[in-house]
Amino acid sequence: MTEGKVRNQQDTLNTGPPRMLHHTAYVTHDVSATVDFYTRVLRMKLISSVIDDAIPSTGDPFPYIHLFFEMADGSTIAFFESLDLPPAPAPSHPAYDIFNHLALDAGSVEAVDGWARHLTAEGIDYIGPVKHGIIYSIYFRDPNGLRLELTADVVPEWKLHGAQAAEDVAKWQELKERSAKEGSSDSAVAWIKERRLSRPGAHH
Repeated sequence: MTEGKVRNQQDTLNTGPPRMLHHTAYVTHDVSATVDFYTRVLRMKLISSVIDDAIPSTGDPFPYIHLFFEMADGSTIAFFESLDLPPAPAPSHPAYDIFNHLALDAGSVEAVDGWARHLTAEGIDYIGPVKHGIIYSIYFRDPNGLRLELTADVVPEWKLHGAQAAEDVAKWQELKERSAKEGSSDSAVAWIKERRLSRPGAHH
């Protein structure tokens, strides 16, 4: 084994989780509206663009423009627009359009309220504020239909419950399998209601 391979193996064994979010990317059918929304409404900086006639990672011949918008911590949100791309099909269940979303940290409850006033002034509808117990949020959509959340922690230690999360995963899997066998999700729903009341910051 060469020295380079040994060094690479050691680096792999010693590495931790990814350092931060670099970018998350979505599809747009209107780059002009997207640029206006993210720079003017959400006050991000348009920092870079990539234009190509094929996807470098796959070689697919999709001509595109790829835009990057920067947030305060240096992480970015990105969008692709490709020529002649048809609209995406509607989701098979409304939950897909709710669960899939991008949450942005506003920094404080007061900042979330400030964003709510700002969105109102811009004529943008939002849901909330929603008091989740551990976070405080508002929800709205960008011009592409992407569901966005502006949020702030209200229970700083909410990220310190990894052991409980692991137990919840095991219990969820057990109840999901039982529900499939029994043809009923009653047991799972009962457990979900019980866990909802015991989560950090929950209101009883």
